[in-house]
Amino acid sequence: MDELVARIAEKVGLDAGTARKAIAIVLNFLLKEGPETEVRQLIAALPGAETAMAEASGNGKGGLAGMVGGLMGGGIMALGGQLTSAGLSMGQMQALGRELFAYGREKAGEDVMGPIVGAVPGLSQFV
Repeated sequence: MDELVARIAEKVGLDAGTARKAIAIVLNFLLKEGPETEVRQLIAALPGAETAMAEASGNGKGGLAGMVGGLMGGGIMALGGQLTSAGLSMGQMQALGRELFAYGREKAGEDVMGPIVGAVPGLSQFV
């Protein structure tokens, strides 16, 4: 996961801590909204991802991020609310999505990533 965090930080313009949190927020979202088998395969291809996800979900359920996500009703809009609360702009969210999914294709393959993108409404605009 350190390699992915460094790549996201560099390409998106985030510090490593924010990049790690943003990646974890997206992975938690995918686990909730995407096809479980493929999302679990993606997570397995990213050593350290489960730990980061547990840390992010412990911090992301309440507060402003939870309130914004709740007001938006879930889905991709809730993800955007959580990432905004983590300090990302819309441009950074799009760059994060592109880089995260490119990395996922490198590590887990298109057979894993394709169904994830196809299953989550609105996700294709960020990847």
